[in-house]
Amino acid sequence: MSDDVAGKWRTGAAFLFAVIAILIATDLWTDRNEGAGLAHLAIETAVLVAAASGAILLSRRMTSVQRELAVAREDAERWRNENRQLVNGLSSAIKAKFAAWALTEAESDIGLLLLKGLSHKEVADMRQTSERTVREQARSLYRKSGLTGRADLAAFFLEDLLPARN
Repeated sequence: MSDDVAGKWRTGAAFLFAVIAILIATDLWTDRNEGAGLAHLAIETAVLVAAASGAILLSRRMTSVQRELAVAREDAERWRNENRQLVNGLSSAIKAKFAAWALTEAESDIGLLLLKGLSHKEVADMRQTSERTVREQARSLYRKSGLTGRADLAAFFLEDLLPARN
């Protein structure tokens, strides 16, 4: 689930809990004035507490997640800025290798997105094409490059970047 969808879902759920709590509180008030039994009022009070607790806990969790996400985005941006020259150099090297393998523009795009860790479905959604087309273009990329798959593709470009094991 994307951050946007998850955030909207959590916001909607917290709002729903709050609405339920308000409706139950209104019902409780009405039932009390109409002389409802103690057991009935106790059950509705327990449901009110549960709904209000759900709204509060979900709201707090959303706030916490938003803070954590902001920190993660700042860290990622700081890392990108600190390593921009290296990232640009790696990007250029990858594109040069793709050109040496005579990949089409579509195959190159697929390769870059696969290297970023996207699934075939995510790539298809992003490129507004079918998952089958993405799979075929990925197979063509692997065939032209002489690599066996996604892991081999990633290893090809990362192998020399990582320190050797002693």
